[in-house]
Formats: sequence, C-alpha cells, structure tokens
Amino acid sequence: MTPEIELRGVTKRYKTGLFKKPVQALRGVDLAVRKGEVFGLIGPNGSGKSTTIRAILGLIRPDSGNVYFRGDQLSATCIQQEVGYLPENPYLYDHLTLSELLKFCARTSGLARDTASVRSGELLARLSLDHATRRPLRTFSKGMLQRAAICFALLHDPSLVVFDEPMSGLDPVGRKMVFDLVSELKDRGRTIFFCSHILSDVERLCDRIGLLSHGRLIDTFDTGALTASRQGQVHLKVDRLGAEQRDSLAPILEGVTETDDGLLLTVFAANLAALAVRLNQLGISIQGSREDRLTLEELFMRSIQGGEK
Repeated sequence: MTPEIELRGVTKRYKTGLFKKPVQALRGVDLAVRKGEVFGLIGPNGSGKSTTIRAILGLIRPDSGNVYFRGDQLSATCIQQEVGYLPENPYLYDHLTLSELLKFCARTSGLARDTASVRSGELLARLSLDHATRRPLRTFSKGMLQRAAICFALLHDPSLVVFDEPMSGLDPVGRKMVFDLVSELKDRGRTIFFCSHILSDVERLCDRIGLLSHGRLIDTFDTGALTASRQGQVHLKVDRLGAEQRDSLAPILEGVTETDDGLLLTVFAANLAALAVRLNQLGISIQGSREDRLTLEELFMRSIQGGEK
C-alpha cells in the first residue's frame, strides 16, 4: 500500500550566520506514514522533529532527498487542502473572538457556510468551547487557546492531521478531550502525525513510533511490539519450598530469590500459565506478584544512547 506520507533520504541544514558553521538538522531521513495510522515522532530537543514536520508540510525544501504525499512528490498545492496543522506554539489573532476566528478559517479553507457552521458546532462542543464563542481570544487561558487552535486545525475536516505537542497547557480534562478526539479521527480513517515530549501520551495514542536523534531516524517500531517487549519477567511470591518442589519447578523458572518471609520465583511471562498450573498441583499458594516492564522512556533512552555510540 502506498504510504500517505513518505520521506526518502531527506537532508536539511540551516545557516546560522555568515561565519558560523551550518547546523545539520536532518541526515538522510527515511520515514513512511501509513494511511489511517497514528504515527508518533519522538526525540530529544534539537533532534530534527520540527524540521521533519516542516518538510512534510512543504514549508521547507530539503537539500537532498524527496518528500512524497500519496506516492507523488510533494508540492504545496497537493497537500494544503488535505492537511490540518497544530504547531507547537500556535499563534491566533487575539483581537478576534473565537467565532470570528473560525469564520476566517472557513473562508480561507473554502468551506461552504452551512458546512462550516456544522463543523464549528461539533468541534466547539467536543472541546467544551461552545460557551466562549463571543469572547476575544486574548481573554482565553493557555488551555483554552490550545483547544481553540485544535478547532482551527480540524475545521476543514483534513485527511492528514499533524499535531506538534497537542497536550501543551491542557489540564487533565482537556487532555482527555484530545485523546478522545484523536481516537475518533483514527476511527474515521484519518492519518495523524503526532509529536510530543510526553512519552506516555505517545505510547497510548500511537500505532507506530519513530525515534529521531541528531537528525537521524535511529529506530521505528510498532506500539504492539513495545507491549510485547514489556511482557518480560514476572516475579511470584510464595512460601518456602522443599528441595523436591524446587527440582520440579526448575525447568520452568528463570530464578529463585530468597526473601525475609518466603521466595520470589522468576519466570518469563510466556511460561506463567504453566508455572501457575504446576504450583497448583504442588499445593503452593501464590502470595503476590510483580512484573518487570520496559517503559517507552527506558526504550527511548537505550535507543538514544545506542545511537550516540
């Protein structure tokens, strides 16, 4: 299947001054985003995430390599009507009311008045802004401005949505609204490109995740694979075992650790069911359990450190 967005060998560097060394922002990035998926891009500050977004949107031209939209080489005219963009620091005209802002967005997007009215009503209700349509944006809190910017990005019902730090400034209620909205967009077949420093959000929302470091895409993996990798070792707490019981359990166990009030039996999650059956046969009660889990943050740090070597 043809990717919705694809980068092939994209490089980009910026001049920082007449006598200063240029900054290499991207170094041969190859990346493909499938239609209908939520793709997350993570990386440390200065890794090239913002430059990648600008390349996808056609806001910059790569020094080498190409960007493709639905199999065709990117041009500003072929993507502008299809994309909705929420920048990391959105700028909204603070002298306008929210209603005026959305009317302006509708006109620039070429939306019919009736369609714009319906879309505005739906988004304002979903993001709990329908009570503030006549208020000037300069009176909005940071969280309200962020939700208003999301309305602005989604009003024309884009097929490709680019979210750069969408949770910035949102309280837990606002975050839940955005989570639900992203899930709904995915259910409707929209493609979402998602950047965030909040790794728990990326892990929860995204189907696949790319790790960018020093302008290079050093790893890409399915969130499902991350979940599978988290099915590591499980530790079961039990009472003391006799020598024959230990010998019977030895083929299943990865280790046995003595504690002050019993033992911790270590087993891979794949063998947990077999161990539980054997413990039941031996009449051994499980007092508690603990699972070793590889978090996205740990995987992020391992990949970044590995990429720097």
